[in-house]
Amino acid sequence: MEGNEQKKVVIELQNVKRNFIVGDEVVHALRGVSFKIHEGEFVTIMGTSGSGKSTLLNQLGCLDTPTSGEYILDGVHVRTMKRRERAVLRNRKIGFVFQNYNLLPKTTAVENVELPLMYNSSVSAKERKERAVKALEMVGLGNRLYHKSNQMSGGQMQRVAIARALVNDPAVLLADEATGNLDTRTSFEILVLFQQLHAMGRTIIFVTHNPEIAQYSSRNITLRDGLIREDTLNSNILSAAEALAQLPLPQDD
Repeated sequence: MEGNEQKKVVIELQNVKRNFIVGDEVVHALRGVSFKIHEGEFVTIMGTSGSGKSTLLNQLGCLDTPTSGEYILDGVHVRTMKRRERAVLRNRKIGFVFQNYNLLPKTTAVENVELPLMYNSSVSAKERKERAVKALEMVGLGNRLYHKSNQMSGGQMQRVAIARALVNDPAVLLADEATGNLDTRTSFEILVLFQQLHAMGRTIIFVTHNPEIAQYSSRNITLRDGLIREDTLNSNILSAAEALAQLPLPQDD
């Protein structure tokens, strides 16, 4: 996109198509998707059910490979990689944030955040813990390090999930409906955090069906029928912190 020419290309899709065989029919989930995402962009990817949004998410997350076309993640061509190679690439290059948090129950925040580092034999137990603590402090949970999942609110659990996504210092944060299970106030608190991470230079892809989220990102890609129908820069990015400040304070029961 305009204004990003000097920045590193982190993600590039070249005419990506993904077909599925359903019975005797071929379903064309992605019909030729092409775009680049540069380092430091905050991109929302939007689309209704059946738009190809979930299929694209699986491509971007290295959970699936294209039927044809090329996907290049931080300089690595993904399509021809073996599943095990993709798993290693995914763990090193992508930080996932899911709608349902995907935390281990009865496990502390620190232990949950350490998980992605367990697959990296070059990281010692001491460094693993130090990095987990630092990531939790970054998301404002320095006082919840040893709280377990069942002792935290939904917003706190999502912050743990974001810290876990950050702990490997990934090339991309990939968020899938990351505010979908949260109330309005908590959703804005999480959006504030994403905007803070964006301000630090993080590359963020936020997949959502909620058009309101797009107002807080720097770029919006809209999918329909497996094709990109819109790809626009946001010239008037709203402040999630300002929106949060305007919400009524929660009432005590």
